[in-house]
Amino acid sequence: MTTNETIPATLEDVLAEFRESGALLEGHFKLSSGRHSGHYLQCARVLMNPARAGRLAQAVVNAIPADVIEQIDVVVSPAMGGIIIGHEVARVVGKDALFLERPDGVFHLRRGFALEKGARVLMVEDVVTTGLSSREAIAAVAREGGEVIAECSLIDRSEGTADLGVPFYPLAAFNFPTYAEVEVPEALAAIEVTKPGSRKE
Repeated sequence: MTTNETIPATLEDVLAEFRESGALLEGHFKLSSGRHSGHYLQCARVLMNPARAGRLAQAVVNAIPADVIEQIDVVVSPAMGGIIIGHEVARVVGKDALFLERPDGVFHLRRGFALEKGARVLMVEDVVTTGLSSREAIAAVAREGGEVIAECSLIDRSEGTADLGVPFYPLAAFNFPTYAEVEVPEALAAIEVTKPGSRKE
């Protein structure tokens, strides 16, 4: 069990976890949103150590108001990126963890997962950039009969601009600049682009 002394409490603490695990990458990356960046936070790598994942999940929950935590019936995450952090957050709050998939391009529950009608859901993401994936996942929960009462994430890359339609509690916000395809600076364009995320373009 982790102790309070080991729980990341500041932006620098969170960044240190990414650095120590080799999860803060530099180069030229095309994000799942379609935008380009010189930095990429590889959440799968920062979460590959169970003890570190547990510390980060506790830190995520610590950033959510207690009255929100008390209302949660179940935790839901979008696959693939949200599965590990969603499961760890669910462990901290003592609720079940479900995940959404979109093999046909639209999020829905599979594998026998189901939501009770009116279930109050905490949506858990690894990274939010534009918020599009989160909004699609929130809509899927509504179609499945639940209600997302809040979302949390490890990282907010939107610089606070993502409108998810529900209260949003990110653990840390990084303002690494991102660029549209036609706006990529010359120095960044000179570096070979890679697509590190799990979503196929």
